Amino acid sequence: MVPPASPPPVRRDALRNRDRLIATAKAAFAAADGPVALETIARRAGVGIGTLYRHFPTREDLVDAVYAAELDDVAASVPALLDRHPADVALRAWMGRYADFVATKRGMMETLRAGFTSGRIAPPSRERVTAAVATILARGATAGVLRADVDPADVTALLIGVFFAIIDGAPREQTDRLLDLLVDALRPSSPGTLGAQERSPRA
Repeated sequence: MVPPASPPPVRRDALRNRDRLIATAKAAFAAADGPVALETIARRAGVGIGTLYRHFPTREDLVDAVYAAELDDVAASVPALLDRHPADVALRAWMGRYADFVATKRGMMETLRAGFTSGRIAPPSRERVTAAVATILARGATAGVLRADVDPADVTALLIGVFFAIIDGAPREQTDRLLDLLVDALRPSSPGTLGAQERSPRA
């Protein structure tokens, strides 16, 4: 039986073009107040529109690549934050950085919203966010400053809710309040604090 042929290696110039397109798109999306034409991105990157489409067949593909590349940097900041701060403080600082990251995506907001809603954009990126959250929660649970009974995926789901508030134009003050509330909910209950059942209204 003849083994299947290996895919041809990606040429270095093709990799350079892809990296240049992502870098150009990142700058264009951050500077724009609305959607940016793909033709504009290709021209600024010094390539033809056909080259852009070979790497990114749809706008969603390009937006997802930019989002994923920058999210890597956000996720990679977790160890340094945990080295400098208690886990609950590190979690709030990390969430603030994530919010800043989302807020600079003015030129790709509509595409991100549609992509997240449809599921076309997100699964791998969402997994990276969840992994970062899990790392901080585990450290915090060990230190007793964060709850040990929280599913990191639930925290990610709540963060995505804040993400949509940012997309909808929520002022930074409201974003900060939402993140403060989220972190407060992840801290262990203080002595004398009412539990969920005690807070629930009784018939």
